[in-house]
Amino acid sequence: MTQLGFYFNQTRCIGCYTCAVACKDWHDHQARSVNWMQIKTVEKGTFPNLFLAFAALPCHQCESPACMAVCPVEAISKRESDGIVVVDQERCLGREKCKKAPCLKACLSRSPQFGPEDNAKMQKCDFCLERLNEGKTAICVEACPMFALEIGALSDLRKKYGDQKEAHGFRYSKKIRPAVVFTPKPEVYC
Repeated sequence: MTQLGFYFNQTRCIGCYTCAVACKDWHDHQARSVNWMQIKTVEKGTFPNLFLAFAALPCHQCESPACMAVCPVEAISKRESDGIVVVDQERCLGREKCKKAPCLKACLSRSPQFGPEDNAKMQKCDFCLERLNEGKTAICVEACPMFALEIGALSDLRKKYGDQKEAHGFRYSKKIRPAVVFTPKPEVYC
């Protein structure tokens, strides 16, 4: 199996939210519904010595996904071919029937989400699977004006960018092993 992974260059990200807006638009998510691409703002210091960084946080397609392990009806699975974690909407119990939503609570990035509709089914980023199947890249990667994002084989990303697993706003978990590589922003105060 080739595990696909996500690369994020934090030194390039300017917090413009273009990746998040492109994701919402491509998947036709309404305002104030789900956010498959979340942007975290990291602020440190006190004036005039300040540090600012952003963290783009899609689902990181963990090698051992906590969301999958706790789903009571096995509606979340990991594809053998590429390691992408997908939700079977038909199998998912939905928000009303799955009151405790263990998949949502188990995920460190809060990637699985329920939409606002009645008995919404769990959903999450799948690296734009339909686009990948067409030989295209994920819409967030294509839309980023700063070229801060990339999706590819995790082993290739590690060869190309190193094996940095943490950045400001994201902590790596050895238990679930998110398929992610970072170029973190140096903590320089202005």
